Amino acid sequence: MSLNSPIEWTEGTWNPSTGCDKISPGCKNCYAESMSNRLRAMGQKNYRNGFEVTIHQHMLCRPFLWRKPKMIFVNSMSDLFHIKVPNEFTENVFDVMQHADHHTYQVLTKRSHRLAKLAPRLPWPENVWMGVSVEMENFLFRVDHLRETPAHIKFISFEPLLGPIPDLDLTGIDWVIVGGESGPGARQMKKEWAVDIRDRCLDSDVAFFFKQWGGFNKKAAGHKLDGRTWNQFPEV
Repeated sequence: MSLNSPIEWTEGTWNPSTGCDKISPGCKNCYAESMSNRLRAMGQKNYRNGFEVTIHQHMLCRPFLWRKPKMIFVNSMSDLFHIKVPNEFTENVFDVMQHADHHTYQVLTKRSHRLAKLAPRLPWPENVWMGVSVEMENFLFRVDHLRETPAHIKFISFEPLLGPIPDLDLTGIDWVIVGGESGPGARQMKKEWAVDIRDRCLDSDVAFFFKQWGGFNKKAAGHKLDGRTWNQFPEV
């Protein structure tokens, strides 16, 4: 677990499981894969299997040891709803989030079918925010699955945004994050794609967070859209 995260929309990360595999175009240049392999080379025990899905029972207690309230991104290096993560383990993670309730948890998945399947079995305290990643229009079904859950705060991460989202329905959505892909081989995000999503958020009174333009040098590209910073969070 990292006490300080470079991810702009969170404060810390907690990885009770690590590893994943690619299921859609947004996964092509996965930062977690390259970082996992780098950490394995450095001898980090939790990454001894590289990017293979691995659960870490010893990590379940970590939020209780983190005394100061934090906004925590859960499984930044994996997907909690991956088919190789046992149902019981996912339930245990949610149980920890329910009881270590001095933190706010952000859970993000591309595997929305499994999210919808497991949702009735999970506790949904108000401090758990549930989100789905959508990189292109043909993955909007993930948002429909998210809407089926009892999560109090529901959010969408359009990162990396790889195409326009003309039929975006924000019914029941509390927060939207938009970002371009970064690093070697980054695919370009067009301004009009991001502006259209922002305008839909403004029209629907949905909090909007513009993370970055991305590119090989994301710092140089910056994170301003139409000359201003958009760093809104949902009202809780």
